[in-house]
Amino acid sequence: MRASGSTHGRIPFHLPSIGEEEIAEVVDTLQSGWLTTGPRVRQFEREFAAYVGAQHAVAVNSCTAALHLALEAVGVRAGDEVIVPTYTFTATGEVVTYLGARPVLADCRPDTFNIDVATVAPLITKRTRAIVPVHIAGQACDMDPILMLAREHGIAVVEDAAHALPCRYKDTSIGSVGDVTAFSFYAAKALTTGEGGMITVQREDRESRMRMMSLHGLSADAWQRYSEKGSWYYQALEFGFKYNMTDIAAAIGIRQLRKVDSLHKRRREIASMYTEGLSDLDTCAVPREASYGTHAWHLYILEINRAALDGGRDEVIRCLGESGIGTSVHFIPLHLHPAYQAAFGYRRGACPVAEHVFQRVVSLPIYPRMSDEDVARVIDAVRSTLRRLRRQGSTAAKWMRRTTLPRGSS
Repeated sequence: MRASGSTHGRIPFHLPSIGEEEIAEVVDTLQSGWLTTGPRVRQFEREFAAYVGAQHAVAVNSCTAALHLALEAVGVRAGDEVIVPTYTFTATGEVVTYLGARPVLADCRPDTFNIDVATVAPLITKRTRAIVPVHIAGQACDMDPILMLAREHGIAVVEDAAHALPCRYKDTSIGSVGDVTAFSFYAAKALTTGEGGMITVQREDRESRMRMMSLHGLSADAWQRYSEKGSWYYQALEFGFKYNMTDIAAAIGIRQLRKVDSLHKRRREIASMYTEGLSDLDTCAVPREASYGTHAWHLYILEINRAALDGGRDEVIRCLGESGIGTSVHFIPLHLHPAYQAAFGYRRGACPVAEHVFQRVVSLPIYPRMSDEDVARVIDAVRSTLRRLRRQGSTAAKWMRRTTLPRGSS
C-alpha cells in the first residue's frame, strides 16, 4: 500500500510521483553550470533508447514537438494528408497542420477506443503520407494490420505513444514498433519531466534530421558548440524549430526512468482493484486489456451505461466531484471541435463510434501515490453514485460495450 495525503480529503485526478532522487539530480544539474541541452540530455536519450529497444532517441520539450518533428522527418509536406484518429487529444491532429498538411480523421473501435483500421483503409489516397495510431490510455493498438496497410501503400507509421510507457505490443516495446514513435513526459504521465517528450527511431538518417530540426536546423547543436570538443562555427542548414530539452528536465527524466517499472506495477495494482470493485455493475463497463502485450494504465476509462441512468456522464462527474473524487474525460473527438470544423469541414456524425464513446466515458484517478484506501474510496463513490442515479424500474441486464474484445484484437 502506498502512502497518500489524500485519503481523508479530496482525491485529485492526478498527483506526480517525484521523490528525493529527482530533487537531488536537479540540484546537481543546477550546480554543474550546464542547464540547457547538455550531458544529461544525452544520457537520458541513451538510457531511454535502451529501455524501449530503439536504435536512437531524441529528447524534446513536448510530445507535440516530437510528433511535429517525426512527421517532418518522414516527408510530410504542404498539401499532403495524414490519417489520425478522431478520438485523441488535439495535438495529434494539430501538428499535421503545422506542415501545411490535412489531418484526415478515422473512427475508433468501440472496445479499446484505439483507431479502427477498418476505417483507415478507405481514407488512403495518393496524398496520404502517414498514419498516426494513438495508444489510448496505454493500451497498444493492434499494430500488425496498421503496419501491413501502411507498407502496402508506401506510407509511414508515426506512433503517438503519449500514454504508452511502459507498454508492449506482443514481444516488442512500444518505441521500436513503428517507423517513428513520440512519447510524452507531461506532468500527468507515467514518466514526467514536468514538460517534455522523446522521439525514438531506428533509422539514423531520420534521427539526424529530427535532431537538426529540433534546434533551429543548425549544423551543430549547443552541446557540440560549447563543449570542449565543440566549435563556435555553425550553419543554418534548414529553417528549423526550438524544440530541444534542457538538462534540468532530463535530470528528472533520468531518475524517473529508473522508477518507471515500479510505478507501472502500482498502476496495474490500482487498475486491478478498480476492475474487481466495479465489474459486477450493469451501470458501467470497465476497460479490458488486450491479450497481445502489456497495458501502461496511464488512464482508467470507465464507460457509463446511459440507458440505465437518470442523467448522463456529466451528472456522474458532478456527483463524483461532490464526493471529493477528481475525474476527467478522454477525449472530445477532434471532428467535434470548432477549429477542425471550420478548417476542414468536419461535422457531427462523421465518426459515430467516437461520438458514442465520448458521451459515455469518465476517467478515474490512477497514479502511484494513491493508497489502497484512496482506491477504495473511489470505488465506493462510483458505486454509490451509479446506484443513486439508476433509473427507477430499470431492469437492464449485464451491460457490455457494443463489441467484445477478441483475442489479439484492439
